Amino acid sequence: MSSKDAGAGVAPQNKTSWSSFLKSIASFNGDLSSMTAPPFILSSTSLTEYSAYWAEHPALFVAPAQEADPEKRALAVLRWFLSTLRQQYCSRSEKLGSEKKPLNPFLGELFIGKWDGNADVGETNLISEQVSHHPPATAYAIRNEKHGIQLQGYNAQKASFSSTIYIKQIGHALLTLTPPGADKNDPAQQEKYVITLPHLHVESLIYGNPFIELERSTHIVSNTGYVAKINYSGKGWLSGKKNTFNASLFKESEGEKKPLYTVEGQWSDTFTMKDHRAKKEVETVAVRDLTTTPLHLAPIEEQDLYESRRAWRDVAANIETGNMDAVSTAKGKIENAQRDLRKTEKAENREWERRFFDRVEENYDPEFSELAHKAGLSSLESEKTGGMWRFNPAKAVHAKPPYHKIGGEGLGVSE
Repeated sequence: MSSKDAGAGVAPQNKTSWSSFLKSIASFNGDLSSMTAPPFILSSTSLTEYSAYWAEHPALFVAPAQEADPEKRALAVLRWFLSTLRQQYCSRSEKLGSEKKPLNPFLGELFIGKWDGNADVGETNLISEQVSHHPPATAYAIRNEKHGIQLQGYNAQKASFSSTIYIKQIGHALLTLTPPGADKNDPAQQEKYVITLPHLHVESLIYGNPFIELERSTHIVSNTGYVAKINYSGKGWLSGKKNTFNASLFKESEGEKKPLYTVEGQWSDTFTMKDHRAKKEVETVAVRDLTTTPLHLAPIEEQDLYESRRAWRDVAANIETGNMDAVSTAKGKIENAQRDLRKTEKAENREWERRFFDRVEENYDPEFSELAHKAGLSSLESEKTGGMWRFNPAKAVHAKPPYHKIGGEGLGVSE
């Protein structure tokens, strides 16, 4: 690659700052999340909003709970998971032209909304909360009460540089569903699926047109004895296709070498599911053509001060217009108020109270621990996520603004 090719996707007026950014990354030793990115690659979206990517196809999300056969349920879970990858990892690049650096959430930040489905799907609700700031971690719960299905989880990201940016995702997701005919109120009749998170790296960084590529493997392990393994292998220097993967669904008792179903394709485009025993195709899913269901949020003026869109609106508006001095001022107001609040809490020997999630012990649930171990989570690395987090449904009953006991002083704004 010639030097003139570097930053090819960057506007001429931004090439100097882009080159400086690349040099600073190459010589940086530590957590890249603390670095300041060039203004033109900043996103106006907070990381707390990323939780919504799990359920932008609500019909696929609830489909496993509508399937009577346990094997077909496990396959439906795999289909749903694979359908989320495009939204999670490349929809932003398509919308914005390239991957952008999101806003780093503040402790207590909330993102709350719902998807209105048809009569068959019903309403699906989202609660996302920044439960830790040092280290940063976002927890979420997505629930559809009509079908008795819930996804909860939490994640943090650890970034490093070695020829490109590598991101290790720390955390996991836990899908709980009620099979048809089972009692939604009886935990013993619920199925659980532990889902691990893929590692990723940033491609095309040198050209100034970054996009995300997934790598290694992830697992989905259920308490019904079914396991799915997904292997990621993106485009290499000489061959391969972008966003390529292959997956298999098998019985834990029979092992990976005797798959029930196999899946292969591109998670950002199209993949094909096959019945391995019958040697026939089951379904081809064109994820690029799937229509997303809009997430409905309360109007800005009705949102809580700590909800993402309201809290960051001045920052977002100035990012959109390119007024970076105003961006710094607006961000600084929130960051300074948060630092002052942490000092006050420390002086008073108290901790910020999480609104919808609780910190739990890693061994709180023996069944979960067993599934997590089978999924390859030998260590949950809770010290890197501020703890292990679980949604507390009792905290969500009749919840409405204001959600926190601390008001606008925690954000540097008046009520």
